[in-house]
Amino acid sequence: MVGLGSVSVPVVKQYLRYVETLDIDVAALLSRSNITATTLTHESERITGEQLQTFLSNLIIATDDPLFGLKSGAFVEPSSYSVLGYITMTCATLKQVLERIQPYEKLVGDMGVTSIRYQQQQIVVSWHCAYTVADVRELMVDNVFASWLAYARWLSGQDLGPVAVHLQRAEPSAEIMHYYQQIFACPVLFAQPSNSLVLSRDNLNIPLRQPDHSLLQTLELHAAGQVSALGEMHSFSVQVHDIIRILLSKGITRKDMVAAQLNMSERTLQRKLQQEQTSYQKLLDEARLSLAQQYLTNSKLGIDEIAILLGFSETRSFFRSFKLWTGQTPNVYRECAESVVYKNQVK
Repeated sequence: MVGLGSVSVPVVKQYLRYVETLDIDVAALLSRSNITATTLTHESERITGEQLQTFLSNLIIATDDPLFGLKSGAFVEPSSYSVLGYITMTCATLKQVLERIQPYEKLVGDMGVTSIRYQQQQIVVSWHCAYTVADVRELMVDNVFASWLAYARWLSGQDLGPVAVHLQRAEPSAEIMHYYQQIFACPVLFAQPSNSLVLSRDNLNIPLRQPDHSLLQTLELHAAGQVSALGEMHSFSVQVHDIIRILLSKGITRKDMVAAQLNMSERTLQRKLQQEQTSYQKLLDEARLSLAQQYLTNSKLGIDEIAILLGFSETRSFFRSFKLWTGQTPNVYRECAESVVYKNQVK
């Protein structure tokens, strides 16, 4: 699949829940956007990104409301995030929720990519929208951030809020600015380098309402299968890498479990990877390095604990591999990362 990828039907339905409170002909809106009502009856269906972009362009015209994105965020539901929504419902803390956005967000759609940067006292959660029409992109950023905030408040049962909101667009009128500050209850800064929510690290360990570790594991394995099914738009090795990373986050490195997620034998898995001039071990090493860097930079986990989480039988094996990958020992890498964070804080 090319272009803007695809989007799950629940994304469209969240917008429609707000549209239905307005005096707008929904049937005509969908028709102009080449979206059939039948498609929207199946939660597992997906539409193209181009269809969603056209739909949102038509919404902008129909509502003539620059605050539509923010207002529609209040209509978020767990199902708005597809399987990811149900996964987050079973998490114990907001930290667990954040850790699961990146591996599974493509199940919601290819609208954009989330990045998370952990600092000493704050967390910066950025969303990089993939859409090409400027008005649509701004609407979607507003909707995503307002939805995240409303959903986090529902999950925690607390009146959570960011420390600050950063938006790339030009500063709006004073009236519109006031509405943004009402929604987010914090400073909203415009003309910024990225679209980001700045959160306090104190929020990470806030307990959520329905933790269920057993169900969480079951849902994640189901989600891993769905991620691989969506991988037809990517190379086979990218699909395998995604599954390895998801399983590795649980300390699982077994090739047979990755093959099972793809409904094939280990031999077929290896053969298909060889056709793309790579191997299971190479992809496992890449995933281990990525997670190791994340743990060393963003957590206080000991080196022994990280080695176990990454599926190494001995800590010295982890040391040896990490130095081979980066030219540094894990301890030196962590010291350098902490130094960079400190310098940024001082600035």
